[in-house]
Amino acid sequence: MISFAGGFLIANAINRSKIDALTAENGRLSKNNEQLSEGRANPQLSKELIEEKLAEAESNKGNFTFQRDLGMALYRYSTMTRETGLLSDVRDLLKRANKLNPADYDVLVSLGNVDFDIGRIESSEESLENARKSYTEALEKNSQDINVRTDLGWTYFFGKPPEFEKAIREFRKSLEINPKHEKTLQLISEALLQQGSPDEASKYLKTLKEINPQNSELSKLEKQLETKTK
Repeated sequence: MISFAGGFLIANAINRSKIDALTAENGRLSKNNEQLSEGRANPQLSKELIEEKLAEAESNKGNFTFQRDLGMALYRYSTMTRETGLLSDVRDLLKRANKLNPADYDVLVSLGNVDFDIGRIESSEESLENARKSYTEALEKNSQDINVRTDLGWTYFFGKPPEFEKAIREFRKSLEINPKHEKTLQLISEALLQQGSPDEASKYLKTLKEINPQNSELSKLEKQLETKTK
């Protein structure tokens, strides 16, 4: 995160002719590095600067590298600062990049992630379905990507209504790759509890606790388990 604030945009997504203006902006951000490392502040890029780069991307729609790098840079920035209003613009950038080069794996996964975030925030089934398409295509290229597999399952968990069977199926596939994957253990436990399978959920919760007793959701899930087994 700190390296992003100190120069990520310059290194990855900026036309060289604009480097002076952005160096000044990033110089200001670099002063926040100590606070960032302690979680006390978020870096801020000016609205004008972001709009300028988006306008430049709009006028260079055929430039794959520019679309990809700016899209992925702004996605990291929006995640870091929680500026969810940027996600629609990020999606447009990554969709262009994906259309220009469908073989780029990182763009494909990032596009899925953006649609997933929008789907969750806006309760948009259309965006969740778009995320599923991107994740499925990515898994056709790399079936062993456990994070993509788990996120695919997560899209079903957030569906309206939730499709727990489909979610659990994907989580189990992830655990076949790595039985100790923390995020998957957490999610499959939650999905099984929501589905009404507390006995099976307890097995995954036990493993989760062994791996990371400080997991942020563990206490809540254990309370849900206790309630459902009374």
